[in-house]
Amino acid sequence: MGISVVDGIIILAYLILVALIGSLSGGKQRTVKDYFLGGSNVPWWAVAFSIVAAETSSLTFISVPGVAYLTNLNFLQLTFGYLTARIIIAIVFLPSYKQGKIQTAYAFLRDRFGYRTQRFASVVFLFTRIAADGVRLFATAIPLAIILKASPWFADWSNFQIYFVSIIVIALISLLYTYTGGMKGVIWADVLQMTIYLGGAFIALFILWRHMPTDFTIPAQKWQVFNFDFGHSIGEFFRKPYTFLGALIGGTFLSMASHGTDQLIVQRLLSTRTLRDSQKAVIASGLLVMFQFALFLVVGLLLYAFYHGISITNPAAPFHKPDEIFPYFIIHNLPVGVKGIIVAGLFAAAMSTLAGSMSSLSGSAMLDLFKPIIKKDLGDKKEVLVSRVFTVIAAVVLIAVAFLFISMSKSVVEIALGIASITYGGLLGVFLLGLLSKKVNENSAIVGFVAGLLAMLSVSVTPIILGRPPFVHWTWYVLIGTTVTIGVGIVAQWLTPQKSV
Repeated sequence: MGISVVDGIIILAYLILVALIGSLSGGKQRTVKDYFLGGSNVPWWAVAFSIVAAETSSLTFISVPGVAYLTNLNFLQLTFGYLTARIIIAIVFLPSYKQGKIQTAYAFLRDRFGYRTQRFASVVFLFTRIAADGVRLFATAIPLAIILKASPWFADWSNFQIYFVSIIVIALISLLYTYTGGMKGVIWADVLQMTIYLGGAFIALFILWRHMPTDFTIPAQKWQVFNFDFGHSIGEFFRKPYTFLGALIGGTFLSMASHGTDQLIVQRLLSTRTLRDSQKAVIASGLLVMFQFALFLVVGLLLYAFYHGISITNPAAPFHKPDEIFPYFIIHNLPVGVKGIIVAGLFAAAMSTLAGSMSSLSGSAMLDLFKPIIKKDLGDKKEVLVSRVFTVIAAVVLIAVAFLFISMSKSVVEIALGIASITYGGLLGVFLLGLLSKKVNENSAIVGFVAGLLAMLSVSVTPIILGRPPFVHWTWYVLIGTTVTIGVGIVAQWLTPQKSV
């Protein structure tokens, strides 16, 4: 079974609809603030939906069910950390962001430390977001390639051709409504897209539930949420995946970094009317993410029952990678029409992240780098035009990075996906230095920032070079980077002569 004509029409109609909604809902952007922040008058609930859509990629859509299929529900523990972090962001970060007239997360660092810190943080963000979202754009082509190759329409196409077309289509449609609708268009398109992909997940859940085999039940240990097995040594404790403390602490620091310092999310929080609205949006997004992950994980458990728990290493298994399990079910077991909705959900999960990435990349490039460097007022009309040019450049760069991964191995993709965790520690550390300390100056903050980045590169890359297992599980990365950044920054300030303060 492949993609039918009906499924193709549904997918095409969805792509046209999201492009129209994103383009028309943005209204006219007369200023850079209108273009990048939606005029700061977007409803908080729409921002909450948009935040969740932005952090949900096609990888989440296909990978989380695979995690539950192979293991259990321990992955859900991360969401408790995510919610904890968003409460901290609402109390500690957002008052400082909303009290000024900043338009990017890194403008806060400019006001607290100086332009060098702002530019450094912006450049780190740009490289991180380009690598991470370039990979996500490529990853979208993986399930689509499985789906398209099962269709007689694309039987003669090579893998490269299928990936190429998939990447181009998604990127161009995302660019269309990001270019014309600005941040407000992106947010309202995200609301639609979250509805689509969650709707697709619910439909899949319902169909799986209706077709549960009567001769097979899900083992009780597969339903385990909490993991209090911390190992028998300190080293084992830090290497063990998804323990309760590791997930809670790691999830907290990861989400503090991604939602408190990453322009992709902060840009949305700055688009609300008031501080109170921003706080409601970020906390509500934590609750939505918790519900969403639970939904995808339960889909994975029902897939385990549907396929009688067959191992992916079994030669008789119809799939041999965890990321193939849900797409295989979509292709071979969903009825005509429903299949089109699910594929549209895959597009939705990818496009919401991609559009937000284009907007945040262009916003940071324009407001953190371009305007401070030229140091002159171009006028509102010309500034909006330049911002749109940066949006196009961001799209081209993301497409180019996605193409690079077509011929690379899976291990390279996994390394690239870890880049965010590596750089987030330094970003979060320097933000906390600015928020919690009044004594640390710009030079000390930059020294700490660089130390945090180098520390995390050592922790993550050294085991790969030595051919050894990771020193610690990735959930500890952000905490380590943050601790090193803050510690080195404070020590550097202490060693700095008093006159330079």
